[in-house]
Amino acid sequence: MTVIAARLYREGQKVADVDITQPLPVPGDNELLWIGLHEPSEDELAPIEEQLGLHPLAVEDALDQRHLPKIEAFGEHLFTVARTVHLTATDGSKTHITYGNTAVFMGRNFIVTVRHGSMRDHSPVRTQLEATPWMLAHGADFVLHAILDFIVDNYLDVIDVLEDRVLAMEDNAFDAFLDREQTAGLFSLRRDLFRLQRVLGPMQDVAARCMNLSLPQIDADMVPYFRDLHDHVRRADYRVAGLRDTLTSVIETSGLLEQQRQGAITRQLAAWAAILAVPTAIAGIYGMNFDVMPELRWRYGYFAIVGVMALICLTLYVRFKRAKWL
Repeated sequence: MTVIAARLYREGQKVADVDITQPLPVPGDNELLWIGLHEPSEDELAPIEEQLGLHPLAVEDALDQRHLPKIEAFGEHLFTVARTVHLTATDGSKTHITYGNTAVFMGRNFIVTVRHGSMRDHSPVRTQLEATPWMLAHGADFVLHAILDFIVDNYLDVIDVLEDRVLAMEDNAFDAFLDREQTAGLFSLRRDLFRLQRVLGPMQDVAARCMNLSLPQIDADMVPYFRDLHDHVRRADYRVAGLRDTLTSVIETSGLLEQQRQGAITRQLAAWAAILAVPTAIAGIYGMNFDVMPELRWRYGYFAIVGVMALICLTLYVRFKRAKWL
């Protein structure tokens, strides 16, 4: 387990760092205990669970990295799970989306975050709030909003990168035919977007519950903040849906262009086959070695036949050229 930070605040001002291996201080009315943990085990989380009175089911879910976003009330405490996303490089410049979990326990005077698999800690959030004590003085519900907003903003950053990739794929589909590797990358990206939508849907529900339900852990003046959070998640979901539609159109466009290319090749082969069929047929007739055939012993027969073949082939070539088969 890594303790990112454990601090006690009074009216938004830092009072002291807290040693979580010792008995935790009991925060007063204007105080806030904020503990940030990274990948703790069940045994390491047990003392905090006991001292703060965390619900065992919530603790069990916090240690499970497979949960989708959700929010639940356990008595006076609020438990929230949010999925974090980040881009991980695989082969060279290729990237794919990987996920982590952030669980948040919130009471009136404390907040505990438990991260699993996330590459970004909440230090920027803590630094920003500590630099603005009047904001931190709002309490634990404001910190919950700040953490969720930080996670959602990272969604938008990831989507910005994915948009550039999708636009590049769209340009390549029109400029050149997609090879096997590019096609595989396209389907892989569409699968990543599908999984991201599976996260954004429940995340909208989390923001909507904080905004619409009368949760005793969240003050009424925080509703506009969570409404803004819900708008950000909805916008992210809308952009991801647009990217999936764009990738689908790229796949369809690439298929249509490939069909057009194959049709053009087929027409060219058919045109050349028709042109070559004329001399082949005439040569085949005069190659049957019959004794009695028209013009067989004519002095200028060879030149006449070659001229006829050339004239017919040239006529067919001109007609196919006008029809844009060649």
